[in-house]
Amino acid sequence: MGSASISVDEFQALEQKVLQTVELIKREREARSSAEAARAAAEAEVAAAHAELSTMKAENAALKQELASAGDVQAEVQSLNREREAVRLRVEKMLASIEEVI
Repeated sequence: MGSASISVDEFQALEQKVLQTVELIKREREARSSAEAARAAAEAEVAAAHAELSTMKAENAALKQELASAGDVQAEVQSLNREREAVRLRVEKMLASIEEVI
């Protein structure tokens, strides 16, 4: 059998490459972990934004309904004002008729 021998320089160069590869793997794992944490935070932020949007849509619908009701109230007030004016005119006519009789 032949002996496989490598020089000290070759061994040190190989050792250096292995150490560099290990460091590269460590940095990649840290970067991946950091990216996953950022993604999780972004997903949580998106979920919170969706929840806030749902709340805002519900509030918007309630405000629209309230506005529609306010429009109905305004129409009713106008109707009552017209009716009041008609009654006022009738009372004035009745008072005028009474004054003529007196």
